[in-house]
Amino acid sequence: MPSSPSAVSARTLDTPPPDARLADHLARIPDPRKPRGKRYPLPGLLLVAVSAAMAGCRGFTATGEWAARLTAAALEEFGLRSAPGESTLRKLFARIDAAMLDAELCLYAWTRTTTVEGRRVIAVDGKTLRGSRSTTQRARHLVAGLDHASGTVVAQEEVQAKSNEIPALPAMIAALGSRAAGAVITADALHTQTASATAILAAGADYVFTVKSNQPTLLRRLAGQPWKHVPVGHVSVEKLHGRRTRRSLKVIQAPRDLGFPGASQIAQLRRISTRGGKKTVEVVYLITSARLPAASPARITTWIRGHWGVENRLHWVRDVTFDEDRSQIRTGQGPHVMASLRNLAISIHRLTGATNMAQATRQAAWDPLATCNMLLTL
Repeated sequence: MPSSPSAVSARTLDTPPPDARLADHLARIPDPRKPRGKRYPLPGLLLVAVSAAMAGCRGFTATGEWAARLTAAALEEFGLRSAPGESTLRKLFARIDAAMLDAELCLYAWTRTTTVEGRRVIAVDGKTLRGSRSTTQRARHLVAGLDHASGTVVAQEEVQAKSNEIPALPAMIAALGSRAAGAVITADALHTQTASATAILAAGADYVFTVKSNQPTLLRRLAGQPWKHVPVGHVSVEKLHGRRTRRSLKVIQAPRDLGFPGASQIAQLRRISTRGGKKTVEVVYLITSARLPAASPARITTWIRGHWGVENRLHWVRDVTFDEDRSQIRTGQGPHVMASLRNLAISIHRLTGATNMAQATRQAAWDPLATCNMLLTL
């Protein structure tokens, strides 16, 4: 299950230079094996696993087969004298400190992305690793932070065994440390909590939360505002897959007695979707600590729409392209580690310009040497 608190607290220490290569970050991960009889260096094994994930390999067996296909020269570049087998990878990944692995992989992705108009926007959402469930343990659940602009995973936290997803957001902000300053955190209604808002504000960041029935008092206050008299601040129209969607956003200053930490503006989003002559209307309320003029209605609309990229650009890809929900990896840290490697594979593909993940994984599989060489230069 999740790593110890001492390991988690160590994640923000000894930050490497911003131009550190992926191999340098992997070399910082503690090796859980005893020195005696160790045949393969840990960074090399992780590089092989990352290259296999980039090629669409979905488990230990496929990763071992991928390693067996690599040339001796490619393995030597990774620091390996021979190809590791499925058993080696399975036993090792069950014992790796998954929290430290997440910290290094996410830090690497962070240094490869940039801010947009002076701010970094991060979408936070959770995903259950359904195949990790067994008769004796619940399915593992990971909460990821996706950079809106690049589509890369820049933070990840595992939900504790006897908890739910809500505490993961403050923990993620704490792990980001000073990097969170100036960022905008977008999250769905589950995370519309005073503790989450307080943690975000304390880090020098802003939040954009959806407000639903899990916060009934807050929802009543927002719904009860005189929206009929508020002019529409921004309108966008989208035509996609035979559906026409019109989004209109109204924004006003948050009431002083709203009782939610740092609330600066509240908004009403009205979505009207038309398909085949059938019209549906949805009204959603939002709350944000971001202030004008930076947080204009147009900018808030962009943040709201960008938030759903965590579902479309990450979770959907892991489920469909990598078939994650059917993965039967259950032992130790194995499910978490493999999910983290998939995150990194997706992030690298995004950073190198890929927009179609299925196509990108096929291309990586067609040319293993080029895939391995690319990892050595990143």
